[in-house]
Amino acid sequence: MFYKYNKEKLLFEPCYRDLVKILIICFTLSIVIFGAGYITGNLNKSVIELEGEVHVIKEETAPFSKEETIPFSKEALVKMIDELGMKHPHIVLAQSILETGHWTSNIFEKNHNLFGMKQARSRIRTAKGTQLNHAYYDNWKESVYDYAFYQCRYLSKIKNEEDYFAILDASYAEIGNSYSVALKKIIETEKLKELFDEK
Repeated sequence: MFYKYNKEKLLFEPCYRDLVKILIICFTLSIVIFGAGYITGNLNKSVIELEGEVHVIKEETAPFSKEETIPFSKEALVKMIDELGMKHPHIVLAQSILETGHWTSNIFEKNHNLFGMKQARSRIRTAKGTQLNHAYYDNWKESVYDYAFYQCRYLSKIKNEEDYFAILDASYAEIGNSYSVALKKIIETEKLKELFDEK
């Protein structure tokens, strides 16, 4: 349950409207992910007719197999972050760069983990388990979906990027406010805002 502090009554009151918004966003993301899995699974079926009977033969593929064929690139990541409508996309992209050392770390190469995520326990997730002390995924896109679920669950009320940085410093990173300092430097040096402002 979500509560909002009422200054006039000096007490916390249930906040159903915010809860409904969060549930709608999470439900929408669930439909996108699992709908994509269902559709790609059904697209991978061949229909044959033998002696007047129709038979459906399903190829052995994972739900995200169509997405696995899309190789990772910075451009593909930018496009996906933008398509998912993530808040402060330049910060999300900077986290990916920082957490993976420009997509060269073991966590990214072996776990397909773009954000140094741990396996979530109390929210919707796409991680398959834990490996190298971090969540692992079948492909890089599942990592992006998982971050979208994280953002939806914990950062949905963030109104500006300073609040976003403050939350990341307090709860995401183990290095305190130097995490946001590093992210800001990446954003400025690599002109990440421009990648999204042009869209």
